Amino acid sequence: MNKAIFLDRDGVLNHEIYDYITRQEDFKILEYQIAPLKKLYDEGYLLIIITNQGGIAQQRYTEETLAEMHRSLSARFEEQGALITHAYYCPHHPTVSEECNCRKPKSGMLLEAIAAYHIDPSLSVMIGDKPRDVEAANGAGVKGILIAPDEQIDYDLVKQVLAGEDFQVSSAGMQRL
Repeated sequence: MNKAIFLDRDGVLNHEIYDYITRQEDFKILEYQIAPLKKLYDEGYLLIIITNQGGIAQQRYTEETLAEMHRSLSARFEEQGALITHAYYCPHHPTVSEECNCRKPKSGMLLEAIAAYHIDPSLSVMIGDKPRDVEAANGAGVKGILIAPDEQIDYDLVKQVLAGEDFQVSSAGMQRL
């Protein structure tokens, strides 16, 4: 069985603009996230993106534009010696799409990744900047870490959560539950 670090995208791997990122030139990678994730990658964790991209359903950008963003993100990680295994995305939006099982807070994308890559959920964690990320993780049996948008991932915190300790974010910063 494999272990994974599941990652929300906007606000975790790239700058959160509080709207859809519709153009490659507006996609700003948070370079400081690469080092802690590379340490986890070096320890055998798969790095897997789990992201809602409802702007596709709303025709604000295309799947090709999304693919360009993910290629640039993967290339930056690869330059630093870490590989992003897969970028799962939900192209649906409740205002224009049928109900789906992939849009967070549902767990469909995580469950698909767990099955495809033979991942042990109990050895894995999801890092996100919204409660729906943690809810999706928990629904798949994965521990969740909630960080503030654009907050640097704390390697030691991730290791503590993987060891069974629970934390949450408040206006005063990361706190143990």
